[in-house]
Amino acid sequence: MVNYLTHKQFLKMEIEIKRKIMYRKAMDLGFTHPSVVDCSQELDVLLNKYSKTINKAS
Repeated sequence: MVNYLTHKQFLKMEIEIKRKIMYRKAMDLGFTHPSVVDCSQELDVLLNKYSKTINKAS
């Protein structure tokens, strides 16, 4: 159970960091810039991992 909580917390932290990075890039470069789109896709991967972690625990 400790590993689950640690992994969950780590993913939440990664998601929040990636979200902030994406937002800053979008403000500087525009929402359709390839760098922003790449960052958005990376965020999607993290969110999917988080979702799987939550569902696995249920």
